[in-house]
Amino acid sequence: MSLVETYGPYIPYLRRFARALTGSQPSGDTYVRTALEALAAGETDIDADLHPKIALYRMFLGIWSTTGAQLEAKQDIEGSTAAQRVSKLAPVSRQAFLLQSLEGLTLEDTALVMKTTPADASAMIKEAEADIEKELRTNVLIIEDEPIIAADIEGLVLELGHTVDSISATHRDALRNAQSRSPGLVLADVHLADGSSGIDAVEDILAEYNVPVIFITAFPERLLTGDKPEPAYLISKPFDPDNVKAAISQALFFHTG
Repeated sequence: MSLVETYGPYIPYLRRFARALTGSQPSGDTYVRTALEALAAGETDIDADLHPKIALYRMFLGIWSTTGAQLEAKQDIEGSTAAQRVSKLAPVSRQAFLLQSLEGLTLEDTALVMKTTPADASAMIKEAEADIEKELRTNVLIIEDEPIIAADIEGLVLELGHTVDSISATHRDALRNAQSRSPGLVLADVHLADGSSGIDAVEDILAEYNVPVIFITAFPERLLTGDKPEPAYLISKPFDPDNVKAAISQALFFHTG
């Protein structure tokens, strides 16, 4: 099989991981492109004995680790809000946390990707969770038309110590509720009750408020095409509660107000 046939199906998810790791779509996509170009040119190795997803993530982190720390150090010198938040969470801890909670890897696979032991990977994840829990609590706007799913999401948000301002089932409700109280975080479905679009609702909200957004959808591949602006944080339905919690923590962690 060709490289495209073997690793292509996992590239959209690698972009998702890279965006969460770096905190932005442009930075994440740049790192993925650099890694794939190096792979295609034979400038980096990939372990063909591993599962393609594990091998791809392992190769990517090998390249990111040689440049990502340098980039973060430069950002720290510049004193940006994002860099200050990043500096509170060690790069290796962030990697382990995202690989398990956002990408759904087992502890053993996380250790394989990071070339470490499961015990060390577990320690990194616990360190990351403890650091993220120290971050600011905020108020959340949920845009979801399925009552049961909305209630599940609300429960997860409350477990993390945040508050839920409102649950909106339509584009119009979402805008009205956002205007009623500016949200600190938006969790949005794509298809809403009256046939309106959660994407359109989010775009209208972002036109007025600088707020992190997480999309929760049954069709994540529709938002991971690579040819237009895409969300940095995307959760697939049916979702794992830990994935939602991880995305919330990362979205708030990296957001620049």
